[in-house]
Formats: sequence, structure tokens, C-alpha cells
Amino acid sequence: MTGASIDVPPVLIVGAGPTGLAAAMSLARARVPVRLIDKAQQPDPHSRAIGIQARTLELLEQHRLVDKFLELGHRARAANLYSNGQRLARLDFDPLQTRYPYLLFLDQSVTERLLTEHLATYGVQIERGVELTMFAQGAAGVNATLQRADGHIETLHPSYMIAADGAHSAIRHRLGMSFAGKTFEQTFLLADLEADTGWSDDEFHIFASGAGLAALFPMGKSRHRLIADQPTMAAATPEHGNPAPLAAIAPPTLDECRVIAKSRIHHPVDLTSLSWSSYFHLNSRMVAQLRVQRVFLAGDAAHVHSPAGAQGMNTGIQEAFNLGWKLARVLHGNAPERLLDTYHLERHPIERDVLRQTSFATHMAEADHGPLKLLRERVMPVLAALGPLRDAARLTVSELSIQYRRSPLTLERVLDGGPRAGERAPDALVHVIDGPLGRLPGAGCIFDLHDPAFFSLFLLVEPPEDAASSNGKRLSLHLKPARPADLDRFAAAVEDLLPGAVRVWRVTDANGEGGGASLSESFGRTRPSFYLVRPDGYVCARGRPGSDLNGLLRHCEAWFARSGLGEPAP
Repeated sequence: MTGASIDVPPVLIVGAGPTGLAAAMSLARARVPVRLIDKAQQPDPHSRAIGIQARTLELLEQHRLVDKFLELGHRARAANLYSNGQRLARLDFDPLQTRYPYLLFLDQSVTERLLTEHLATYGVQIERGVELTMFAQGAAGVNATLQRADGHIETLHPSYMIAADGAHSAIRHRLGMSFAGKTFEQTFLLADLEADTGWSDDEFHIFASGAGLAALFPMGKSRHRLIADQPTMAAATPEHGNPAPLAAIAPPTLDECRVIAKSRIHHPVDLTSLSWSSYFHLNSRMVAQLRVQRVFLAGDAAHVHSPAGAQGMNTGIQEAFNLGWKLARVLHGNAPERLLDTYHLERHPIERDVLRQTSFATHMAEADHGPLKLLRERVMPVLAALGPLRDAARLTVSELSIQYRRSPLTLERVLDGGPRAGERAPDALVHVIDGPLGRLPGAGCIFDLHDPAFFSLFLLVEPPEDAASSNGKRLSLHLKPARPADLDRFAAAVEDLLPGAVRVWRVTDANGEGGGASLSESFGRTRPSFYLVRPDGYVCARGRPGSDLNGLLRHCEAWFARSGLGEPAP
């Protein structure tokens, strides 16, 4: 908890899937009142999206709730691609520079339960059986009409509204927004079942063959998710989402799943105990704008695409975290409203890339002739053998490569190594010299120090003179070392400009204080230097405290401070 909520009209979030829950969590942590509604009386019990990527796990760690996900999820450390029984490529995640070098498989229903339970610690409950029936936007807020299952009507005046109401978004329809893109010709089968494969249960497998596409994902304790394409069974309507069950068609049977496995997998697989199955159509669609005045679209309401690469749910959650801190900063009265425009500027290009990549991957995996089949079977094995391309693929799939370097919110200065402004702030083992909240000197990690309700200003300094013995080994620091006056002035100037919004940490390398990446490995060797990290875990600005203070203050004034009401400073 971060204290009592500020006295402003609530943000109305429509849709209590992973995206809506993450948005509510981000806002509630920053003390912004929220109303989270969903017209469904109960959460969906089925495991639609199942893959949680490394970057999402890092963000969940910073929100202090990743442990339950790791306890209940199943880790897959490698992906394998086959064509007609021959393995073409293997992508292992172990080389990723993260605490989570794997894809975590977990039922979406469990993900939603864990987010719901965490949200309840902030006093926020999902209002189920509540539907948004009408809304109109004004200069000061939104006029919304809510209807409960019992027919009760409520009029609400939220400050802003987040449309997280899925692929068939009623809000998107009422705004008259186009959902441009295409529908895949094939129908896809989805099934949760038990499988005896003889393979290691920490790898997943994708199979292309003349009979069609199939993929098998381990969920732990013999449970697997099977996905396969089928001949077109019913015409898809333009608005069918991902996945959109075809309710009029009987769901796939265990025998049908067995036939698919036998004809496509080319490996002995014994399928049993089908627990749930469905057919769905795939779409690749997105909106042209993520903001319409006081309404923001996120998750499947903004984009739907192939499940290739397990990107969809992760993209929605990360959108929610991107938007949440910006809304909080504006509603606290400490930033100009143009900060909200950067939600579209930063996230829309990422969504566009996700659609392109997942669509291409799906078409290539399905190809049974022509250039795409040639690319898959002849070119891909050669490319997969190249180390730099494997590294790029790992970073893309895990979403660790997501960056906002072209965003107007970045202030970049050249340093010796380290993440550039706009890139993810990596974790690192540090020795804390001093920090807020009475933190005593000692070992710590960047992710432990960062609180996503605040900016974090990390001042990287040389170890104090008394921090090492004559043989070079670090000694325990029991006394706070002397602090250079210019660093004190630097920190005070930033805190004065962003009162109550930034936490300052003075850190140095933690020699011999534990495992993990060192501060120099993750953040470079320039000392002293500063990194200003946004609430959503990305570097906003970096530089040298002595020469770059004025530039940093002008940048923060333009975008994050109450004085930022005019045009951004050059």
C-alpha cells in the first residue's frame, strides 16, 4: 500500500482480464482511485493465453508478486521447430541476461486470480455483472452509464476510461474505430490434455508438415496445450478475436487430437485425459489510435493476432503498466496532459511489430509449398546457427528488447556502457550507500530498490575509500561515508522538482556480496553517473551529475512536473 487515494474522480477500467487487472494494479499502487468492471458474472475458467515472457516476469517482480507465478507456473527453457519430423532449429533461453531465462507456462485463469488477489491488497475489487451501456466524453471527464445484472442503473463520471474489454470491444465499436487487418483462412484447434511424449518437460515443440501445423506446450505434471490448424470450417466474421471460439461447432474430441498428433508430430505421443478443447479463428488486426480524448484502448481491444511467440497477453500487460504511471502522474496534478499522448507514441509501433512478426511466423510455419516453405526448411537452419541472430530472436521473443529510444520522454547522454535512455533498466547487484525510507547501507538489487509507484534516481558512484581492505576485498560499511556536495545538490534539485515522486539511491559495485550481474556489467563504468528510471522500469534519462543536471531538470520540467504546461524544452 502507498497510502490513501488522492481525491480525484476514478479511472474506469472496462474488462477484468490480465490487461485490465494490470492497469488497475498500476493505478492503485500510485494511489489513484479506480473502478474495475466486467460484464461476466464469473471469470473464464479456461486457459486461453498461457505463456508469460521474461520481461513481464521482471515487471511482476518489481510489483512484488512474481513469486506466486513462479511457484504455480511451469518453466520452458527451449523451443524446437520441426518440418516433416526433422528438427530445423532450437532456441534456448538460458543465455538471456535476466533472472527469468525461460517462458513460464501458466493458465490464464490462474494469472487472473493472482492479479485479482494482489489488487485486493489495495482495496480494489472487480465489479462483476456490470456492463458499460453508454458513455460520452467531455472536457472535464467521461459520463458513463453502468447497468448491473439485476437491472440497477448507475451514472458515473470517471476522469478517464481504459477499454480492456477484449477483441469484440463494445467501447471500440461505440467510438466508431476501425479494426484494420485480416482474418486467417484456417480454423485452429486448441486443446488442454495430458500427454506422454518422452521429451524433457522444459522444452516446447512446433511441427510443420504437409498435413498441417501442430504445436505442443508443456504445462507441468504431464499437462500439455495442443494447437493445430484445420481446414476452414466456418466463415469468420470481421470482428472475431484471438481466440474466438466457434460455439456452433462441436469442440474437438480426444480422438481428433490423436489423429492430428499421429499425422503431424512424427514422434510417439500418447494423448489422454482431454480437459477442454475449442476451435477458433485467428485474426491480425489493430486500431490506428490508442487514445481517443479520454478513452484509452489496451490489450485485445486494441490488437489481436496469432498466438505465435506468446506475445498477446504480455503485450497487453505491458501496455497497462506503460499507461498506468502516466495517468497517475497527470491525475496527481504534476504533469501536463500531453504526457498521455506518449502512450500511443510508445506502444503503437510495438503493437505493429508484434502483428507483423506473429503473422509472418504463422504463415511460414503453415507453408506447404513456395518461398515460405523454402525459407523455413533451407534458410532458417542456416540463420539459426548464427549466434547474433539467435541472440536477437531470444531478446525479441522474451520481450527484453522492447525499448522506447525514439520517445520524446528520453534524455540520452553518452556513457561508458549501460542501457541507453528508453531501454529496459536491467537488474544488478549493488551496494547501497544510502537511500530513502531509512534504508541502511548494504547489498541489494536494482529491482528490489525500484518501486513502480515512483521514479527511481540511481546515482552510481565509486566505492568509498574505507570500503576495501588492503587486499582489495570489500569490508562491511557500518558508517555512512562522506558524500560529495555536488551529488547532494544534484539529488536535492531533482527531488525539489518532483516532490514525492522520486526516490534517490546512491549505489556502488557490490564486490563479493553475492551472485548476479554486477553494476558495471549492467550499467557501465562511468562514475559518477545517474540513471533516472521510470515507474514502468525503463530508463528515462541518463548522464553525468556534474554536466547534465540542467538538461535533466529541463527535461523533467517539460514532461513530469507541474510547471510542464508549455511546450517541451529543447
